[in-house]
Amino acid sequence: MVPEGWVKLALSSVADVRTGIAKGKKDISDPISMPYLRVANVQDGYLDLSEIKEIEVSRNMVERYRLQDGDVLMTEGGDFDKLGRGTIWRGQVPNCLHQNHVFAVRVHEGKLLPFFFAMLSGGAYGKRYFLKAAKRSTNLASINSTQLKAFPVLLPPLSEQKKIAEILSTWDRAIEVAERQLETARLQKKALMQQLLTGTRRLPGFDGEWKTVKLGDIADTYSGLSGKSKTDFGSGAPYIPYKNVFDNAETDASFLELVQLSRGEEQNRVRKGDVIFTTSSEVPKEVGMSSVVLFEMEELYLNSFCFGLRMHEMGVLLPVFGKHFFRSGHVRRKIVVLAQGSTRYNLSKKEFMKIEIDLPCPQEQEAIAEYLEKAAQQVVSLKHSISHLRTEKRALMQQLLTGKKRVTV
Repeated sequence: MVPEGWVKLALSSVADVRTGIAKGKKDISDPISMPYLRVANVQDGYLDLSEIKEIEVSRNMVERYRLQDGDVLMTEGGDFDKLGRGTIWRGQVPNCLHQNHVFAVRVHEGKLLPFFFAMLSGGAYGKRYFLKAAKRSTNLASINSTQLKAFPVLLPPLSEQKKIAEILSTWDRAIEVAERQLETARLQKKALMQQLLTGTRRLPGFDGEWKTVKLGDIADTYSGLSGKSKTDFGSGAPYIPYKNVFDNAETDASFLELVQLSRGEEQNRVRKGDVIFTTSSEVPKEVGMSSVVLFEMEELYLNSFCFGLRMHEMGVLLPVFGKHFFRSGHVRRKIVVLAQGSTRYNLSKKEFMKIEIDLPCPQEQEAIAEYLEKAAQQVVSLKHSISHLRTEKRALMQQLLTGKKRVTV
């Protein structure tokens, strides 16, 4: 149902849908090299201009493919959720062209605002249309220029479009501010970890020497599940999956999976205080990612692509300290150099246990962990704030862009 005072029109009646230049054309007359945008540059609602390539084109065709300030850029294919999401070109690269897989929607002045169209096509309303119209293949989808031209634009008067744009722009600015705060908090936490976990900065009240130890002198390792087949998984006792270890410095007790064990079967159990490490990965820098278990569970196992580290004495390396310590830059560098392989990289537990680390006394470990935990909580809090702002904005977009909630002009 079209709101009172609004109209529904095909995009082609209020904008030009422009396709870009095709790469690889031969026999170009009077060629000139020009910068151009590829699919890689047009991301999900933003532009990645870190690498702008050039293309040869006939001089008389430059104007045909040149982008203008206010063009809404959209790719013809990608993930389902990204269909229809566009970003507005602001002339960031002078005399820039666009590739044939990147649409440039040039609105008719006085009829449709670029920002309003970008919000409408990228929101829930646009998503419904594009998912219905798109050609699908596995988890990807694509649209053509004909389908884009037929996009049914819900069009309020220009004054109402401007007011809606002002309101949603305010939310965008709030999100941008929060994202800058998050980036600052992350950098501060990273700097604190580098200083506190290497002893280059000491907390008040601590000045004792740190002790150098080998991991093999203070802990033992154990392997994850062995001898299991696909049919054993899905029910039974809980185990920690690989992704839980990789994603979380502190193991998430709510993210466990199940495995069947037969009566009397011997498998290594995970205990509170253990540090879990990933054994292998597709790239060296992701080998040996750590996760500390800070919860108690009577029966808990570990996936077969990880191994556990268990301290001989709990006071030597505190679990709350290890949570930050094993993910710090200087320790990660010691682990990554041990990665071996070509297509997939593995970590030798024997070599891993030879790693030397410097540890403060337990009291200083606890103080450092508490200090870093506060910094980590600030990062988590800002992430939640941004998520909340985005959720609120999406709900408001759905109401404003479809006329369910009207604005006063």
